[in-house]
Amino acid sequence: MNELLTSIVNGILTKGQFAVLLYFLGVNGWYLILLVSSLLELKLHMLLIADESRHLLLSSTLSPTISILAPAFNEEATIETSLRALLALHYPSLEVIVISDGSKDRTIQVLIDRFDLVPVKTIYEQRIKTKPVRSLYRSSTYPALVVVDKENGGKADALNVGLSFARGELVCAMDADTLIEADGLQRMVRPFLYATDVVATGGTIRVVNGSVVTHGRVAKTAVPSHLLAGVQVVEYLRAFLFGRLGWNRLGGNIIISGAFGLFQREAVLKAGGYLHDTVGEDMELVLRLKRLSYEQGGPGKIAFVPDPVAWTEVPESAGVLGRQRDRWHRGLADVLWRHRRMMFNPRYGVTGLFVFPYYAFVELLAPVIEAVGLVSLVLGLILGVIDWNFALLFYLTAYGLGTALTAFTLILEDLSFHRYETFRDRALLFWWALVENLGYRQMTVYWRLRGLWKFLRGRKEWGAMERKGFRPVTAT
Repeated sequence: MNELLTSIVNGILTKGQFAVLLYFLGVNGWYLILLVSSLLELKLHMLLIADESRHLLLSSTLSPTISILAPAFNEEATIETSLRALLALHYPSLEVIVISDGSKDRTIQVLIDRFDLVPVKTIYEQRIKTKPVRSLYRSSTYPALVVVDKENGGKADALNVGLSFARGELVCAMDADTLIEADGLQRMVRPFLYATDVVATGGTIRVVNGSVVTHGRVAKTAVPSHLLAGVQVVEYLRAFLFGRLGWNRLGGNIIISGAFGLFQREAVLKAGGYLHDTVGEDMELVLRLKRLSYEQGGPGKIAFVPDPVAWTEVPESAGVLGRQRDRWHRGLADVLWRHRRMMFNPRYGVTGLFVFPYYAFVELLAPVIEAVGLVSLVLGLILGVIDWNFALLFYLTAYGLGTALTAFTLILEDLSFHRYETFRDRALLFWWALVENLGYRQMTVYWRLRGLWKFLRGRKEWGAMERKGFRPVTAT
């Protein structure tokens, strides 16, 4: 009986490792395709912008008007800095709408004191049902600034309120703690000027931790020396310059970061705005716009533009970071489940046949496969089913491929946008690329598994995010 049980266990472990190996080969095959695609797309993009004159937008009457929607919940530490940066953006006909989503700290008072806000009558057309608006303010010194104070209803509810107040042809959805570079909107609007089928564009998000901020601008970029923040710099670069840029050429971007995205306002309103009952409201809206373009016609192209940059503060504690990654994975699972009809459905073109399955089998199930692989590897080594030399070779191969992919991304960044100029920064980036797979990646597997488990249990809490604020310039 023991021999039979042992034989069954050995068979399961052997087949499990074989399945993991096939998955590993399939995923890395997709990564190779994305790698080549991102290289070609970046080369084309750099040629496109070489002779561009974005300053002409400043005097053009044809440039679309933009309303920036900045939801804020307990953003007392960073709201003034980020808002001053928004008001100084280089773009004509710009409106900035800050929506305080029932903040319990001094967010509203800081805005009143620093921007000379005065209350005005709360009159607006409510095209999407939202939580009640308590107060409406306008700045006496910044005519483009509107501040809405509403009852707490979540980020999606705050964005829907902003949509009702917005007057721009395009709306820029962002986080209140995000710093957009001065010419970010001029770069981000480019696809809307070149084509009529664009419904949304997204830009690159970079990590501000470790950099010096003055007057709402990143005065000096630097790679953080803190472990968690430093590894996230590498993660963000890989996600944007490799992942989203690669999908651009393949016609399949379905994610725009909630921290920095530009949308056709009327298209968003017709689609019903942001959903309230999901923690993945930004991805859900993008995928819904994409799906409706197939079903009803109209613009449906989602473009990623690599050179508009927004800087954001990332968590430096494992607890906060874990809650963030947990929430991101719950959001991904929820969005894919809501739009599951698109899976392998030729009606939805490349999105249904390739992109949706990629996000389901690679992005969503990756932590499950990795966890199964690690557990079966350990059991296989203990029971003698798996050879130690093979296990070591497999791990080194996986580690090497992951590191090579990240290194390629860092080279792309250095050759194209070159935001990190010192030897110290480049050395730190390479160090964090080496360190990422030695414990950090395994933590993210656990956090994503936890998020998946919470999704299956129907939990939708947001989780507290603590902000330290931006590092200011110190006097010398």
